[in-house]
Amino acid sequence: MRYLPRMAKKPLILVSPSIEKRGVEFHDLSASLSVKYDLAVLQAGGIPLTMPATTDRAVIAECVRRVEGVLLTGGDDINPDLYDKKLPAKIKKTVGQTPDGGARDLRELILIEETFRQRKPLLAICRGHQLLNIAFGGQLVADIRQQVPGALNHQQLNRAFELVHEAALTPGSLVSKICKRLVLGVNSSHHQAVQKVAEPFVATAVSPDGLVEAMELKPVAARGMPFLLSVQFHPERLTQKFAEHRAIFGKFVEACVRKNLK
Repeated sequence: MRYLPRMAKKPLILVSPSIEKRGVEFHDLSASLSVKYDLAVLQAGGIPLTMPATTDRAVIAECVRRVEGVLLTGGDDINPDLYDKKLPAKIKKTVGQTPDGGARDLRELILIEETFRQRKPLLAICRGHQLLNIAFGGQLVADIRQQVPGALNHQQLNRAFELVHEAALTPGSLVSKICKRLVLGVNSSHHQAVQKVAEPFVATAVSPDGLVEAMELKPVAARGMPFLLSVQFHPERLTQKFAEHRAIFGKFVEACVRKNLK
């Protein structure tokens, strides 16, 4: 499957990592990133670059300026104060604490703002999908098991490379065009989810229990962005087996190439 023009320069993709409390070297706070993201970008024809661990707005803006696209990845829970300051204690205790004191939340919120300001292609995955919604005033389900009666088991970490449930895709949506189908099998490894979709977005994939599996910009809002797709599942873990998930990265990188040629 070919996505890139023969003579196109490979685009640089800025990938935002997690921060681990204890790394291998000296046990310092460490940047952490599954190689599956890098491999998926490389397979699609892009070159992944890991974002530095900084909240300096000028540095983040310069990082975005130097690349052709941005990839927001999965990882830690998001500080609930960013979307629900009145979250009940019994639910709040299910939310994990980030080891960097919330610096990743701040860094990625700035990254989202800069990506939109500079109009670069954006692919958001899992946590990135959730934070993108928060960045525009949306809300989250903090814990699916407690807040969504009758929900599927969405936290199937032991089946990360398998299709564990289906998602219904909106006809004519970007994700349906990319995947060339109206029902998409997905993996599932999250206990939080998008609840109230923020105004510039529209849900374009929904699980059988009603949770948002993909968001895109509404047509009017999309005019300024060359590409935006936000997904709750992890396509980077499915690219080896499933062409439709490989196509997500292919179209994202293709959009980054087009941005580079302008």
